[in-house]
Amino acid sequence: MDYVSARPVAPLTGEIAVPGDKSLSHRSVLFAAMAQGTSRLTGVLDSNDVRSTIGAVRVLGADVRVEEAPDEALAISVTGWGDTGPVAPDTPIDCGNSGTTARLLLGVLAGWDVEVTLTGDASLSKRPMERVTGPLDAMGASFQSTGGTLPVTVRGGELTAIEYESRVASAQVKTAVLLAGVRAHGRTVVREPARSRDHTELLLPAFGVPVGRDLIAHSAWVDGPVLPTATDIVVPGDPSSAAFIVAAGILVPGSHLTVTGVGLNPTRIAFLDVLERMDADVRVQPSASAGAEPVGTIHVGYSGSLRSTVVHAEEVPALVDEVPVLALLATQAEGPTRFEGAGELRVKESDRLAAVIEGLTALGASAHAEGDTLIVEGSADLRGVTLASRGDHRLAMTWALAGLVSAFPVTVTGFEAVDVSYPRFAADLVALGATG
Repeated sequence: MDYVSARPVAPLTGEIAVPGDKSLSHRSVLFAAMAQGTSRLTGVLDSNDVRSTIGAVRVLGADVRVEEAPDEALAISVTGWGDTGPVAPDTPIDCGNSGTTARLLLGVLAGWDVEVTLTGDASLSKRPMERVTGPLDAMGASFQSTGGTLPVTVRGGELTAIEYESRVASAQVKTAVLLAGVRAHGRTVVREPARSRDHTELLLPAFGVPVGRDLIAHSAWVDGPVLPTATDIVVPGDPSSAAFIVAAGILVPGSHLTVTGVGLNPTRIAFLDVLERMDADVRVQPSASAGAEPVGTIHVGYSGSLRSTVVHAEEVPALVDEVPVLALLATQAEGPTRFEGAGELRVKESDRLAAVIEGLTALGASAHAEGDTLIVEGSADLRGVTLASRGDHRLAMTWALAGLVSAFPVTVTGFEAVDVSYPRFAADLVALGATG
């Protein structure tokens, strides 16, 4: 599907609530499936990726009942497999495009006496799984794959706790190991070189699984074995999705937007720190919490005088979803903006680093890489062009926003990639005043 984005004739204005947090939606469904009893989940993101997790836990034996809520979110009742464990399906489990589904399932299945094969689409089948299977193998599970990518067959069993020093700051790797640790005997510890998203550490205790943390050492641990118990979860709005609405407000002259009910987890809002350094007109108003997750409202206005900044390597793990749109904003800033340590973007849904450089260059901006550092020159006059999403939802949304400030319309091919995280993105832009 193609999407054509053009410069709006008036400012963007209004109030909007973005869809539920994708990371929390995945984890809520998965943890509920592991638990003893029935959990009630509301505000769950209705997207292709989350549907992949729902489908996976169903075939593994969880009883999942889904209702569509008025706000286009999902209300889900999940009766987990609890102490009986998952059942091995007769056919492989298709994880679609969802790396979260695949990697977290490997951790869940590692501690049970089942043999399960996980597959995915062409994009997911290129993404590395060895960073997860390596530590899980050390705990006692076994895996079969070709080249360290999907399809992967996992054979689980009795696990031994380990202390794992991760070479990358990755919430998916950390979560997979901790979920295996729920079934392992002893204390399972994961240490990272930098802080990564901590939704797992905050959410597992709600399911009766205590998690220890040392924020200075970037470590987390669980003592197993422990049986999760059912609970009720409210999923707040996804801050990564909110980042694209915020960017729209920053780019279009005269705009004033309000994004409500957004999760404000500190490991997810590093983009707001970057925007503050760029002198963007953004204000955050904290409110109540949804479970252990802080929630609030983001107010944003047009920022006509953005300045360049440096995004340091230790910030990038918390920005892998927002670097593309921040790079687009950087084309409108004064001076060059540097994104250091951006190599992790090479192994997302697409090679985001190469795709951002190629796309910004086609738009008429100047962008290049020096090793793992992305450098974007500012004060660019963008031109109309056709850009491919490469099956990457973050790129699809970024290129759609480029049309808001380019001299001529921008066409995004493969725009259906947004269904992974923000299916109504185009409709929400139009509701705020964009042309679509």
